[in-house]
Amino acid sequence: MYSSYGELCTEVYDLSKPLGHSFGDVEYYLERLSNVKGNVLEVGCGSGRVLIPLLQSGIAIDGLDNSDAMLDSCRRRCNELNLSPKLIKDEMHEFTLSNQYDAIIIPGGSFQLIEGREQAITTLNHLYSYLLPGGRLIMDLSIPTDLNTNSTSTRTWSTPNNEVIVLEDKRVEVNILEQKIVSLLKYEKWKEGNLIQAELQRFPLSWYGNYEFNLLLEQSGYQEITISADYKFKNKPISAGQMITYEAIKAEE
Repeated sequence: MYSSYGELCTEVYDLSKPLGHSFGDVEYYLERLSNVKGNVLEVGCGSGRVLIPLLQSGIAIDGLDNSDAMLDSCRRRCNELNLSPKLIKDEMHEFTLSNQYDAIIIPGGSFQLIEGREQAITTLNHLYSYLLPGGRLIMDLSIPTDLNTNSTSTRTWSTPNNEVIVLEDKRVEVNILEQKIVSLLKYEKWKEGNLIQAELQRFPLSWYGNYEFNLLLEQSGYQEITISADYKFKNKPISAGQMITYEAIKAEE
């Protein structure tokens, strides 16, 4: 697994961000979707950190992700809670579904994993086609503040099975012109001094200027665009590094 979330990456995600963990986003999306009567789609649902609390609140939500490992974790968690959402494995720019949605959400900056403006625009247009008239797209983006080309960090986690997972995060590219950072993530699982599993992941992260992304949404046909910082509705962003949430509407026919 080189370009998507594999088994060790998923295990680390679930250890570091267990079910119930929120950056303020779970509460924010619950509030913003509270008046949605129809179906919702979460793109980049991962192992269900946001999706499951929304399900538990009564929101009819499906999940889409391109990682088998993440979806397997999400299914397992849902089964434990007697939840049975529709989970789809596909790419956010080219999925095929039989129905449209009253809202599509992309929490956590997952949209920034798309490389290249052309594919980003394709994705925005594709999401638009799956919204019902009057439907909403809600998504999080951030602008990185650390642009150090040579940064390397190491973190460790202990598992319930007395194993240790080591993550080395090495930045291999910073392209300010294309607004993209690429890191190489090396996961290793050790037990009693023996390496028992390893995984390598290429992790790209693109970013967008505040006004730039607003224009991209407008060009894709979205209307009534609102921008909110740090999960406070219509709280105007004042600095890079804040989590910025865009909300936009598909025009009524």
